[in-house]
This record gives sequence, C-alpha cells and structure tokens, in this order.
Amino acid sequence: MAFKLVLLLACAAVASAGIIAPAAPLAAVQVEEYDPHPQYTYGYDVQDALTGDSKSQVENRDGGVVSGQYSLNDADGYRRIVDYTSDPINGFNAVVRREPLAAPALLKAAPAGLAYTVGSGLVKTSYASPLISYAY
Repeated sequence: MAFKLVLLLACAAVASAGIIAPAAPLAAVQVEEYDPHPQYTYGYDVQDALTGDSKSQVENRDGGVVSGQYSLNDADGYRRIVDYTSDPINGFNAVVRREPLAAPALLKAAPAGLAYTVGSGLVKTSYASPLISYAY
C-alpha cells in the first residue's frame, strides 16, 4: 500500500515539474459538404466479340428519385432488359422483359431437343446424367 502511495506522489511530482509534455491539441476535424439534392448520370456498355459478353447500364439520379435500365444476354438466347425506378414514396420498382437475340424467322423447328439451326449454322445439344455410385 505504501508503494502505491509513493508511486502516485512521484507521478504527480513529475507531472507538476513539466517533465512530461502536455498532450498535443486535437487535429481539426474536416467536415464533408452535404448535398441536399444530389444529381448524377452514368452509363457503360460492354460488347466483347471474343467472349460474347454483352451488357449495358444507364442510370440517372435527381434528388431522391433514381431511374435506369440495364441489359444483358442470357445463356438461353434472350436479352434481359430491366427498367427500374426508386423513390422515397414508391420504393424500388423494376419491370423485366426478355427479347430473343435472333430474329424469329431465322429459327427453324428442331427435333425434340436434338439440334436447331440459326441462319446457316447447326448447333447440336445433348443431355447426359453423370453415373453416380455410392460405396459404404
């Protein structure tokens, strides 16, 4: 107990003698500006012939109202197009539509899942189930 008292008095003496430097003043805090009516417009478009990647998006914001559209090619031969809006009253709403990538006149009837033609090319498809065996 006496040791704690001596240690406390020693710390007080060092502090009052000015040996320990006072704490540095706090740095000024930078206040970010607030935009009460934010506005922006952006968009992008990707058309990669090598990989077949095709997608795009455009979006606009005016205050609390955001509207836009994005589209992409699905693997099943359709382009998915999504038109969306968002606002504080109605929330987020989207309308999705799908359009075929090839013109319907180019598609010819195929025998039950075996092959179909697009223009002059023949695309063959096959379906197989993997052989699964369990050993205990």
